[in-house]
Amino acid sequence: MDNIEIKLSRTKITLLIAIGIGFVLIGVPLILNPEQHTTIRYRSPELLRIIGIITVSFFGICLIFAIRKLFDPKKGLIINNNGIIDNTSATSIGLIEWSDITGIATIKVSSTKIIMVYTDKPEKYIERAKNRIAKKVMKANSKLYGSPLSIVSTSLKIKHKQLENLLLNELGKRKK
Repeated sequence: MDNIEIKLSRTKITLLIAIGIGFVLIGVPLILNPEQHTTIRYRSPELLRIIGIITVSFFGICLIFAIRKLFDPKKGLIINNNGIIDNTSATSIGLIEWSDITGIATIKVSSTKIIMVYTDKPEKYIERAKNRIAKKVMKANSKLYGSPLSIVSTSLKIKHKQLENLLLNELGKRKK
């Protein structure tokens, strides 16, 4: 089999960066002047400051990863005889071997569809995480969704359903 290569979508990543910047810009005033943003629902300036700090922290980290991904020269996803080489997100760990994959399914988190790659060797992949944050996210994914391995199609030049079908077909060929 030839490699199936799927590029990262610079357009989609740029949109994610714009959304991240928007949330950071919303969060900064909540940190600096929470009193000016109190409402009937959110009366406490301290609560608004905490919301602002969480918003800026979370979306700031997301922005850093998105900007790094925007300039990443690697392919987003490669499917070959060895397995799936994932480079779609901050928690991507590279090669996921076909022999370790037990299933593939889509989950929905808020409005985002994520492909979960189930494995009988989750610790093997968690240990390959690039940093402590990625390792913690992978452990949380494993507890919440049954696998540390996830592929986010929002950063790829392919529609989610097409990617899911492609991965299921390739897995089916190897499990026969």
